[in-house]
Amino acid sequence: MNFNRRQFTQSAAALATLASLGISSRSSAQAGAVESLKVVVGFAAGGTADATSRRISTRMTPGYAKNAIVENRTGAGGQIAVQALKGQPADGSLMVLTPMSILGIYPHTYKKLPYDPVADCLPVSIGAVFEYGLAVGPAVPASVTNLEQFAAWCKANPDKANYGSPAAGSQPHFVAALWGRAKGLDYKHIPYRGTQPAVVDLLGGNISSVSGPVGDFLQHLPTGRIRILATSGKVRNRFVPNVPTYIEQGNKDFDFTEWFGFFTVAGTPAPIVQRMSAAVREAVGSKEVADGLATFGLEARGSTPEQLAAALKADTEKWAPLVKQIGFTADA
Repeated sequence: MNFNRRQFTQSAAALATLASLGISSRSSAQAGAVESLKVVVGFAAGGTADATSRRISTRMTPGYAKNAIVENRTGAGGQIAVQALKGQPADGSLMVLTPMSILGIYPHTYKKLPYDPVADCLPVSIGAVFEYGLAVGPAVPASVTNLEQFAAWCKANPDKANYGSPAAGSQPHFVAALWGRAKGLDYKHIPYRGTQPAVVDLLGGNISSVSGPVGDFLQHLPTGRIRILATSGKVRNRFVPNVPTYIEQGNKDFDFTEWFGFFTVAGTPAPIVQRMSAAVREAVGSKEVADGLATFGLEARGSTPEQLAAALKADTEKWAPLVKQIGFTADA
């Protein structure tokens, strides 16, 4: 993802300037607030996507909307939620929160999707960014503390060399698959309906490892039953600073981050989209939202619609050759 801290700082500075003039985006939008804002999420309540949508949408009231509701439409790896945009009124009353994978990776793995990531999804703003971790559980000896040792263990125990991920064709699936290929492992993938079910099996010793968002492991780290061996960013993850990255452990070019982005109905007038985007950016700029998302291992991050569109384009292009390299396809 190309959206960086400098761009975020510029966006925040612009909002601060408006506030200093007494015309913050919250106050200026309130006069023309929509009656109700619905935010559709493709994952179950309690997860990182759900937490992001609820914390941010709550801060968008009463400035952008008089009230806001979050609707969880699970299934098809998040496709059902994105499909909810099609054919709906382009009046600023509906947004979808989705991770990048569903718009940037799925087009490379599914022959046919029930939506067009570009034609049907109008960018509003990024909401949060996060990284992935590769974690092991009780099935792996405590003496295994890094990727090299885990690769050796997998080769010595091929029947146990497996990993869970939130979904087949998701970014964490592919990050672990790329690592396994680089190490020459027969590293078997086990897809789940979300990271938490995979973590439950990891804790139970039913699988040896899980590739998923760092935030989904945080609550279990103090118990010692789960150990994160690597994180997927260019630099160490601030939530687990003692864990080295894939890159630090000799895996060149393993720089993988993901974002949750807000999108609205295609054809929504530009002034409405800009108001929506400003409201999201103001929300993620608040300490309350930033601190809340941090408990889930998420970094609050806003963007302009143009920056989100550019990030999606860059990630879609980045993953095209990687998906081909992995050789994964999914049934439509």
